[in-house]
Amino acid sequence: MKVTEHIEQANGETLFTFEILPPLKGQDIKSIFDNIDPLMEYKPPFIDVTYHREEYTFKELGNGLLKKQVVKKRPGTVGICAAIQNKYQVDAIPHILCGGFTKEDTENFLIDLDFLGIDNVVALRGDAVKSETYFKPETEGHMYASELVSQIQDLNNGKYLDEELQNSSQTNFCIGVAGYPEKHMEAPSLDSDIHFLKKKIKAGAEYIVTQMFFDNQKFFKFEEKCRKAGITVPIIPGLKPIATRKQLNMIPHRFHVDLPDDLIMNIVRCKDNKAIRQVGIEWCTQQSKELIEAGVPILHYYSMGRSSNIEAIAKAVF
Repeated sequence: MKVTEHIEQANGETLFTFEILPPLKGQDIKSIFDNIDPLMEYKPPFIDVTYHREEYTFKELGNGLLKKQVVKKRPGTVGICAAIQNKYQVDAIPHILCGGFTKEDTENFLIDLDFLGIDNVVALRGDAVKSETYFKPETEGHMYASELVSQIQDLNNGKYLDEELQNSSQTNFCIGVAGYPEKHMEAPSLDSDIHFLKKKIKAGAEYIVTQMFFDNQKFFKFEEKCRKAGITVPIIPGLKPIATRKQLNMIPHRFHVDLPDDLIMNIVRCKDNKAIRQVGIEWCTQQSKELIEAGVPILHYYSMGRSSNIEAIAKAVF
Protein backbone atom coordinates (compact mmCIF):
# COMPACT_ATOMS: atom_id res chain seq x y z
CA MET A 1 0.00 0.00 0.00
CA LYS A 2 1.21 3.51 -0.75
CA VAL A 3 2.25 5.90 2.01
CA THR A 4 -0.42 8.34 0.89
CA GLU A 5 -3.04 5.59 1.19
CA HIS A 6 -1.89 4.75 4.73
CA ILE A 7 -2.34 8.42 5.64
CA GLU A 8 -5.82 8.57 4.08
CA GLN A 9 -6.96 5.41 5.87
CA ALA A 10 -5.74 6.75 9.25
CA ASN A 11 -8.51 9.40 9.13
CA GLY A 12 -6.44 12.04 10.91
CA GLU A 13 -4.78 9.74 13.45
CA THR A 14 -1.01 10.15 13.69
CA LEU A 15 0.82 6.99 12.64
CA PHE A 16 4.09 5.60 14.02
CA THR A 17 6.91 4.64 11.63
CA PHE A 18 10.67 4.28 11.82
CA GLU A 19 13.81 3.89 9.75
CA ILE A 20 16.52 1.25 10.02
CA LEU A 21 20.08 0.94 8.76
CA PRO A 22 21.26 -2.14 6.88
CA PRO A 23 23.76 -3.99 9.09
CA LEU A 24 27.45 -3.83 8.37
CA LYS A 25 29.03 -6.55 6.26
CA GLY A 26 29.36 -9.77 8.24
CA GLN A 27 26.17 -9.35 10.28
CA ASP A 28 23.01 -11.32 9.50
CA ILE A 29 19.32 -10.47 9.18
CA LYS A 30 18.72 -11.38 12.84
CA SER A 31 20.36 -8.12 13.89
CA ILE A 32 17.68 -6.30 11.89
CA PHE A 33 14.80 -8.36 13.27
CA ASP A 34 16.01 -7.96 16.86
CA ASN A 35 15.62 -4.18 16.54
CA ILE A 36 12.31 -4.31 14.69
CA ASP A 37 10.54 -6.87 16.91
CA PRO A 38 10.02 -4.59 19.98
CA LEU A 39 8.53 -1.84 17.80
CA MET A 40 5.90 -3.92 16.01
CA GLU A 41 3.56 -3.56 19.00
CA TYR A 42 2.95 0.02 17.86
CA LYS A 43 1.67 -1.10 14.44
CA PRO A 44 3.91 0.76 12.02
CA PRO A 45 2.30 0.76 8.55
CA PHE A 46 5.75 0.87 6.96
CA ILE A 47 9.46 0.71 7.77
CA ASP A 48 12.10 2.68 5.86
CA VAL A 49 15.39 1.01 4.93
CA THR A 50 18.31 3.30 4.11
CA TYR A 51 20.75 2.75 1.28
CA HIS A 52 24.46 3.32 1.84
CA ARG A 53 27.06 3.72 -0.82
CA GLU A 54 30.28 1.78 -0.50
CA GLU A 55 32.91 3.66 1.46
CA TYR A 56 36.43 3.38 0.17
CA THR A 57 39.94 4.71 0.46
CA PHE A 58 42.86 4.78 -1.95
CA LYS A 59 45.81 2.65 -0.87
CA GLU A 60 49.26 3.58 -2.13
CA LEU A 61 51.07 0.85 -4.03
CA GLY A 62 54.84 0.53 -4.20
CA ASN A 63 54.98 1.73 -7.81
CA GLY A 64 53.38 5.07 -7.00
CA LEU A 65 49.91 4.05 -8.18
CA LEU A 66 46.77 4.05 -6.06
CA LYS A 67 44.41 1.14 -5.51
CA LYS A 68 40.75 1.71 -4.66
CA GLN A 69 39.90 -0.33 -1.55
CA VAL A 70 36.39 -0.76 -0.12
CA VAL A 71 36.44 -0.26 3.66
CA LYS A 72 32.75 -0.45 4.55
CA LYS A 73 29.87 -2.19 2.83
CA ARG A 74 26.31 -2.94 3.93
CA PRO A 75 24.06 -5.74 2.62
CA GLY A 76 21.56 -4.94 -0.12
CA THR A 77 18.58 -2.74 0.72
CA VAL A 78 16.30 -4.58 -1.72
CA GLY A 79 16.85 -7.95 -0.03
CA ILE A 80 16.28 -6.45 3.43
CA CYS A 81 13.01 -4.86 2.27
CA ALA A 82 11.83 -8.18 0.86
CA ALA A 83 12.70 -9.95 4.14
CA ILE A 84 10.84 -7.34 6.22
CA GLN A 85 7.71 -7.52 4.08
CA ASN A 86 7.75 -11.30 4.21
CA LYS A 87 8.23 -11.52 8.00
CA TYR A 88 6.10 -8.65 9.28
CA GLN A 89 3.54 -8.13 6.51
CA VAL A 90 4.13 -4.37 6.49
CA ASP A 91 5.37 -2.16 3.69
CA ALA A 92 9.14 -1.72 3.49
CA ILE A 93 10.35 1.46 1.83
CA PRO A 94 13.83 1.47 0.32
CA HIS A 95 15.86 4.61 -0.12
CA ILE A 96 17.35 5.09 -3.57
CA LEU A 97 20.22 7.49 -4.25
CA CYS A 98 21.64 9.49 -7.10
CA GLY A 99 25.13 8.83 -5.73
CA GLY A 100 26.68 5.58 -6.90
CA PHE A 101 23.97 4.91 -9.51
CA THR A 102 23.88 5.38 -13.25
CA LYS A 103 20.45 5.86 -14.83
CA GLU A 104 20.57 2.25 -15.97
CA ASP A 105 21.44 1.09 -12.44
CA THR A 106 18.47 3.07 -11.16
CA GLU A 107 16.11 1.54 -13.69
CA ASN A 108 17.27 -2.00 -12.85
CA PHE A 109 16.91 -1.26 -9.12
CA LEU A 110 13.35 -0.05 -9.66
CA ILE A 111 12.46 -3.04 -11.83
CA ASP A 112 13.57 -5.36 -9.01
CA LEU A 113 11.46 -3.42 -6.50
CA ASP A 114 8.42 -3.53 -8.74
CA PHE A 115 8.86 -7.27 -9.25
CA LEU A 116 8.87 -7.78 -5.47
CA GLY A 117 5.68 -5.78 -4.99
CA ILE A 118 7.43 -2.86 -3.28
CA ASP A 119 5.48 0.23 -4.27
CA ASN A 120 7.06 3.03 -2.22
CA VAL A 121 10.53 4.59 -2.56
CA VAL A 122 12.34 7.55 -1.02
CA ALA A 123 14.38 9.37 -3.67
CA LEU A 124 17.50 11.13 -2.37
CA ARG A 125 20.56 12.71 -3.90
CA GLY A 126 22.83 11.35 -1.19
CA ASP A 127 25.95 12.89 0.28
CA ALA A 128 29.42 13.20 -1.14
CA VAL A 129 31.73 10.32 -0.26
CA LYS A 130 34.64 11.06 2.06
CA SER A 131 37.09 11.43 -0.82
CA GLU A 132 34.99 14.22 -2.40
CA THR A 133 34.61 17.82 -1.28
CA TYR A 134 31.31 18.14 -3.12
CA PHE A 135 28.82 15.58 -4.38
CA LYS A 136 29.80 14.10 -7.72
CA PRO A 137 27.33 11.95 -9.70
CA GLU A 138 28.28 8.83 -11.57
CA THR A 139 28.89 9.17 -15.29
CA GLU A 140 25.39 8.86 -16.81
CA GLY A 141 23.92 9.36 -13.35
CA HIS A 142 21.73 12.03 -11.78
CA MET A 143 23.06 15.22 -10.22
CA TYR A 144 19.85 16.18 -8.41
CA ALA A 145 17.09 14.33 -6.57
CA SER A 146 14.51 16.03 -8.80
CA GLU A 147 16.07 14.24 -11.80
CA LEU A 148 15.84 10.93 -9.95
CA VAL A 149 12.18 11.60 -9.14
CA SER A 150 11.56 12.31 -12.83
CA GLN A 151 13.07 8.96 -13.84
CA ILE A 152 10.92 7.10 -11.33
CA GLN A 153 7.85 8.96 -12.57
CA ASP A 154 8.80 8.07 -16.15
CA LEU A 155 8.66 4.38 -15.19
CA ASN A 156 5.27 5.01 -13.57
CA ASN A 157 4.20 6.24 -17.01
CA GLY A 158 5.74 3.23 -18.77
CA LYS A 159 8.70 5.17 -20.16
CA TYR A 160 11.97 3.20 -19.98
CA LEU A 161 15.48 4.24 -20.99
CA ASP A 162 15.23 1.94 -24.02
CA GLU A 163 12.35 3.54 -25.89
CA GLU A 164 12.09 0.51 -28.16
CA LEU A 165 11.51 -1.90 -25.27
CA GLN A 166 8.68 -4.27 -26.11
CA ASN A 167 5.81 -5.27 -23.80
CA SER A 168 6.95 -2.96 -21.00
CA SER A 169 4.57 -2.25 -18.13
CA GLN A 170 4.00 0.79 -15.96
CA THR A 171 5.23 0.81 -12.37
CA ASN A 172 3.20 2.37 -9.58
CA PHE A 173 5.68 3.83 -7.12
CA CYS A 174 4.68 6.35 -4.46
CA ILE A 175 7.69 8.66 -4.24
CA GLY A 176 8.90 10.31 -1.06
CA VAL A 177 11.59 12.98 -0.88
CA ALA A 178 13.58 14.70 1.86
CA GLY A 179 12.84 18.11 3.34
CA TYR A 180 15.11 20.15 5.62
CA PRO A 181 13.48 22.33 8.31
CA GLU A 182 16.88 23.96 8.89
CA LYS A 183 17.71 23.86 5.14
CA HIS A 184 20.09 21.56 3.33
CA MET A 185 23.71 22.31 4.16
CA GLU A 186 24.44 23.31 0.54
CA ALA A 187 21.41 25.60 0.16
CA PRO A 188 22.08 29.35 0.44
CA SER A 189 18.78 29.91 2.28
CA LEU A 190 15.69 28.08 3.52
CA ASP A 191 13.52 29.79 0.89
CA SER A 192 15.80 28.64 -1.93
CA ASP A 193 15.82 25.14 -0.49
CA ILE A 194 12.01 25.07 -0.52
CA HIS A 195 12.08 26.31 -4.13
CA PHE A 196 14.03 23.22 -5.14
CA LEU A 197 11.88 21.01 -2.91
CA LYS A 198 8.88 22.21 -4.92
CA LYS A 199 10.66 21.07 -8.10
CA LYS A 200 10.79 17.55 -6.65
CA ILE A 201 7.06 17.69 -5.98
CA LYS A 202 6.34 18.92 -9.51
CA ALA A 203 8.46 16.05 -10.86
CA GLY A 204 6.18 13.53 -9.14
CA ALA A 205 6.99 13.23 -5.42
CA GLU A 206 3.90 12.57 -3.28
CA TYR A 207 5.15 13.17 0.25
CA ILE A 208 8.02 14.72 2.19
CA VAL A 209 9.87 13.27 5.19
CA THR A 210 12.08 15.71 7.05
CA GLN A 211 15.60 15.63 8.33
CA MET A 212 15.77 15.27 12.11
CA PHE A 213 15.19 18.41 14.17
CA PHE A 214 15.09 19.13 17.89
CA ASP A 215 13.05 22.34 17.92
CA ASN A 216 9.45 21.91 16.81
CA GLN A 217 9.15 25.60 15.99
CA LYS A 218 11.61 25.07 13.15
CA PHE A 219 9.38 22.33 11.75
CA PHE A 220 6.27 24.49 12.03
CA LYS A 221 8.04 27.38 10.27
CA PHE A 222 9.23 25.02 7.53
CA GLU A 223 5.75 23.58 7.08
CA GLU A 224 4.22 27.04 6.88
CA LYS A 225 6.74 28.15 4.25
CA CYS A 226 6.08 25.00 2.21
CA ARG A 227 2.34 25.64 2.23
CA LYS A 228 2.81 29.29 1.25
CA ALA A 229 5.01 28.09 -1.64
CA GLY A 230 2.14 25.93 -2.90
CA ILE A 231 3.39 22.55 -1.63
CA THR A 232 0.31 20.56 -0.59
CA VAL A 233 1.65 17.00 -0.14
CA PRO A 234 1.91 15.43 3.34
CA ILE A 235 4.95 16.52 5.35
CA ILE A 236 6.19 13.87 7.79
CA PRO A 237 8.45 15.03 10.65
CA GLY A 238 11.56 12.93 11.34
CA LEU A 239 12.74 12.63 14.95
CA LYS A 240 15.84 11.25 16.64
CA PRO A 241 16.37 10.97 20.41
CA ILE A 242 19.89 11.80 21.57
CA ALA A 243 21.44 8.86 23.41
CA THR A 244 25.13 9.62 24.05
CA ARG A 245 27.35 12.59 24.92
CA LYS A 246 29.24 12.12 21.65
CA GLN A 247 26.07 12.90 19.69
CA LEU A 248 26.00 16.38 21.22
CA ASN A 249 28.76 17.32 18.75
CA MET A 250 28.35 14.63 16.11
CA ILE A 251 24.72 15.38 15.17
CA PRO A 252 25.25 19.11 14.45
CA HIS A 253 28.43 18.30 12.53
CA ARG A 254 27.07 15.44 10.42
CA PHE A 255 23.45 16.51 9.93
CA HIS A 256 23.85 20.30 10.10
CA VAL A 257 21.07 20.88 12.62
CA ASP A 258 21.05 23.00 15.76
CA LEU A 259 20.31 21.75 19.26
CA PRO A 260 18.23 23.94 21.61
CA ASP A 261 20.14 25.43 24.54
CA ASP A 262 17.86 23.76 27.09
CA LEU A 263 18.57 20.34 25.60
CA ILE A 264 22.30 21.03 25.49
CA MET A 265 22.46 22.10 29.13
CA ASN A 266 20.36 19.14 30.28
CA ILE A 267 22.82 16.81 28.56
CA VAL A 268 25.89 18.67 29.90
CA ARG A 269 24.61 18.18 33.45
CA CYS A 270 24.30 14.39 32.99
CA LYS A 271 26.87 12.19 34.72
CA ASP A 272 26.81 9.37 32.19
CA ASN A 273 25.22 8.13 28.93
CA LYS A 274 22.43 6.38 30.84
CA ALA A 275 21.25 9.75 32.12
CA ILE A 276 21.74 11.32 28.68
CA ARG A 277 19.64 8.58 27.11
CA GLN A 278 16.80 9.40 29.50
CA VAL A 279 17.05 13.11 28.69
CA GLY A 280 16.87 12.24 24.98
CA ILE A 281 13.79 10.07 25.50
CA GLU A 282 11.98 12.75 27.51
CA TRP A 283 12.84 15.52 25.04
CA CYS A 284 11.73 13.47 22.02
CA THR A 285 8.56 12.38 23.84
CA GLN A 286 7.56 16.00 24.40
CA GLN A 287 8.36 16.82 20.78
CA SER A 288 6.18 13.91 19.68
CA LYS A 289 3.20 14.93 21.81
CA GLU A 290 3.30 18.51 20.55
CA LEU A 291 3.53 17.37 16.93
CA ILE A 292 0.58 14.99 17.38
CA GLU A 293 -1.46 17.85 18.81
CA ALA A 294 -0.56 19.86 15.71
CA GLY A 295 -2.05 17.08 13.57
CA VAL A 296 0.99 15.68 11.75
CA PRO A 297 0.08 12.57 9.71
CA ILE A 298 3.02 10.42 10.81
CA LEU A 299 5.86 10.56 13.33
CA HIS A 300 8.91 9.00 11.73
CA TYR A 301 11.79 7.97 14.02
CA TYR A 302 15.44 7.49 13.05
CA SER A 303 16.51 4.42 15.01
CA MET A 304 20.17 4.32 13.84
CA GLY A 305 20.16 0.57 14.40
CA ARG A 306 18.92 0.71 18.02
CA SER A 307 15.29 0.51 19.06
CA SER A 308 15.10 0.59 22.88
CA ASN A 309 14.82 4.39 23.18
CA ILE A 310 12.33 4.55 20.29
CA GLU A 311 10.30 1.87 22.07
CA ALA A 312 10.24 3.96 25.27
CA ILE A 313 9.01 7.00 23.33
CA ALA A 314 6.36 5.01 21.45
CA LYS A 315 5.12 3.54 24.72
CA ALA A 316 4.62 7.02 26.15
CA VAL A 317 3.06 8.53 23.03
CA PHE A 318 1.10 5.92 21.05
